[in-house]
This record gives sequence, structure tokens and C-alpha cells, in this order.
Amino acid sequence: MAEMLKREVFGQTQSGETVYRVEIKGGGLTAKIITWGAVIQDLRLDGHDAPLLLGFDDFDSYPAHSSYFGATPGRCANRIGGGKFTLDGKSYQLDLNENGLTHLHGGKDNIAKRNWTIVEHDLDRVVLKIVDPDGRGGYPGNCTIQATYWVHGDGQFSVSYESTSDQPTIANVCQHAYFNLDGRDDALGHDIMIAADAYLVTDELQVPTGEVRPVTGTVFDFREMSPMKQFDGSEQALYDHNFCLSHDRTAKRSVALARSMNSGVSLEVRTTEPGLQFYAGFKLDVPVPGLDGRKYGPFAGFCLETQVWPDAINHEGFPNAVLRPGEVLRQETDYIFSKS
Repeated sequence: MAEMLKREVFGQTQSGETVYRVEIKGGGLTAKIITWGAVIQDLRLDGHDAPLLLGFDDFDSYPAHSSYFGATPGRCANRIGGGKFTLDGKSYQLDLNENGLTHLHGGKDNIAKRNWTIVEHDLDRVVLKIVDPDGRGGYPGNCTIQATYWVHGDGQFSVSYESTSDQPTIANVCQHAYFNLDGRDDALGHDIMIAADAYLVTDELQVPTGEVRPVTGTVFDFREMSPMKQFDGSEQALYDHNFCLSHDRTAKRSVALARSMNSGVSLEVRTTEPGLQFYAGFKLDVPVPGLDGRKYGPFAGFCLETQVWPDAINHEGFPNAVLRPGEVLRQETDYIFSKS
């Protein structure tokens, strides 16, 4: 008998919209995706009991307590200093949704906090879509974003985003999953490699200063497999930084590898994107249980957000973040899981 497509009601937004959950299976992976925020709600690898990422078993915990768990933030992910930018000689002021000082992930009602529409759903693939309207959060133009999630091959979770706009705007989305490859309380027992020779220095608001600093001789040098537990003096290094993979979008290539010796599970990241934001989850302190009743405290999971460099619009020499009518911004990333 042919396998049935699994789609169910997962919850309801405050405005009364129905949030659906779909399941996709393939390549030894089972993923559950919800329409709210295009969130990867759960992800499992055959032969490994624990979830591979952080999430919640119920919908209401997402709007109340999620730090972008498995979500797709935008229309422009990451930080924009002062929420200001100039495009074609016109100045724009965006939402200052981070402590009233910084624009983060597209503003307070960004696409990670709204309900998307299911366009297609197959056994191993789902396509979701949302329109970010002109003026929302201060952005110019109606921007349409389509997300495709596909599980296939040998442990491969492929994510592709396509963005278009009817006016010149800035655009950059990413997948904001927090990974934990062994199900332990924190992920500091993982090893990680990031193929970047430089990273972006940030100010006290975590906005890039414009300095691109070589990783050599710093706690940011992950060019060879190294423990995530790195000490900056006597303290654990707090990672929430963009690693500079390239100056432009490229053909998809391998940029990062994470693994847990405790579980034998590895994660390879391949992407088209010029930047990778490595966030070690040090700010996490979630007051409600996560998947399988887990407690999410500091370092419970880590993010490998593939994207344009943060605040790129405001720094000469940073990768292009401008999207113009007639163009398609296509951002592709593969997360490949294996167990030894």
C-alpha cells in the first residue's frame, strides 16, 4: 500500500490562523515541519533516538518561548546596525526589535513569526511560501519567499530559499535550527570545523564594526576540527559571529563539520552562501520543556546559519544584500547527517 502523506493541525495563532504540521521522510531522516515560521519542528535520524535539533512538542511554546528554533527569519536575517540603511539614495528606518537599539532577523513580526502557506507536499519534500508586504517592518517592496525542504540521499536535508521583490529591497534569509547531535544537556562536548580564514568583529550590540579579522591565533580558528569548548582567558568563548566563507555566493561547497564523539553522529554543512553565523546558544534559558521533555539551558544547541554577512548593506566590500525586481535570490544549504 502506498504511504500516506501526513498532515495535521498543530495549533492556532492568536489571530486564529490554523498552523499545520507535515511530515517528510527520506534518506534515513524523518522531519516534521510546521507552517508557522516555516519551522523544522523535529528531525530524527534512523538509529539515533534523540532529536537532532531543538524544538517543542506543542505549538503554544513557539510564540512564547522559541529563540527561532528551526525557523526561517527575514526578510533580512541577522542584525542591521541602528536598523538603518540607504538604497538608491533613499534612507530607510527598520524596526528596532532588539532592545530598542538594533534590527534583528527582519523585525518584531518577521516571517519567522508568521504563518506560511503549503504550496506542495510530497512524501520526502515540502514547499512553503509567504509574502512579506511592502512597508512591513520598514522594508520597501512586496517580497515573496519560498522555502523548499527535501530529505533524500544518505542523511541529506536540503534547504533552498527563493526570494523575489517588486521593488529594490534588501533580502537574506537563513535556516535557524539549533543542532544537538547527542541529546545531552549542552552541546559543548561537540567538535567543529568551519572553513573560514576570517570572521567579523562586532561591537557591544553584536553588530559588525566592518573589520574582517583573520582567525589565525584566535579562538575563532576552526579550520581544523576543534572542541566547541574553547576558553577565552578563563571563560568559555561566547560565539555569535559571522565566519567569512567567501565574498560572493558560489557553487555549493562544504563549509562546516560538527560531530559528537558521544553519539557518533556527524553533521556536514554545504552551502552557496558567503557567510556562516556560528551561534553556540549561550543565551538560552527556556522555562518550558523542549522535545522529549528536555531542558534547554545555555549551550543546549548550536546554530550554523548560512547567509549573507550581517549588516552587509552598511559596509563597503561586504557581499551584496540588495534584491531588485526581476532577480531571484536563491540560497541553498544541505545539512548531511551520518552516524558512525
